[in-house]
Amino acid sequence: MSQTLTRADIIERIHQEVGLTREDAGRMLESTLSSIVDELAADDGGLVKIVRFGNFSVRSKRERTGRNPRTGRDAPITARRVVSFRPSALLRQRVEAAKVEG
Repeated sequence: MSQTLTRADIIERIHQEVGLTREDAGRMLESTLSSIVDELAADDGGLVKIVRFGNFSVRSKRERTGRNPRTGRDAPITARRVVSFRPSALLRQRVEAAKVEG
């Protein structure tokens, strides 16, 4: 069974493990996430590398024709920018090891 990890859960972990107040842990988390979002939203399509975790990058997708699954009719899909994540080798290894053990 899968469980969702929320911002509040992360803040609580920071509070417990680092010893910051919950308020300071919340500010630290928000500042970190804001820095990542700002870099990805930049006009040059930023790249965010977090060592031993992975890379976030922005890709531009061209306009294309898709299909509406309800009606089966063709539907235009507009050009857009999407965020992609590529996990580090260490992260992939840890996830795979946990899958095998669990």
